[in-house]
Amino acid sequence: MTYLLDKPTDQRSIHKGISWEQFKLIEKGFSESPGVKLFYYKGELEILAVSPEHEIFGRVIGMLIQTFFLELEVEFTPTGSMTQEKTGEASAQADESYCIGDLKPIPDLSIEIIFTSGSTKKLNRYQALQVPEVWFWEDGLFSLYHLRANGYERVYQSELPYLKDLDLGLLTQCVLKAETSKVEAVRMLKQGMKR
Repeated sequence: MTYLLDKPTDQRSIHKGISWEQFKLIEKGFSESPGVKLFYYKGELEILAVSPEHEIFGRVIGMLIQTFFLELEVEFTPTGSMTQEKTGEASAQADESYCIGDLKPIPDLSIEIIFTSGSTKKLNRYQALQVPEVWFWEDGLFSLYHLRANGYERVYQSELPYLKDLDLGLLTQCVLKAETSKVEAVRMLKQGMKR
């Protein structure tokens, strides 16, 4: 079964009953298609054609998180939309992702920009991948989920090392400020960190 959810910004189609082998062939077919992200979880394939706004928000959030790490002199590896995979079960391409400290096969943090529905449903694939923390940016707000023994729990402050000290209210203001000035957004973040 296939259906398409149209939004003014992103387009998402979902296909059910797809085997892992079929998914890998489809993934290969899209390998030269920038702006298309593929997600797979237990037979369900999501194809997401992202809008320019989607990409901009992802990069802005990434810029601000990297600024935060750099200001604290924390070693990190930005892994961007690197494919995270558990063979036969799940595959995801977050908009931004980070390893704190050393590079790891699965990042410590994955961030998704949501212009379509289903943010909490997306947690299933990240749980299969064992991503410690997932953040969603949707409608001008962050929603954070931290992995526990029995699944993700909604949290209101990051529980990852160093990110525990990040003021999410400040980060949100900076992301919104970046719509008019990236320079001011970074300046606002740095000033807020000094308080």
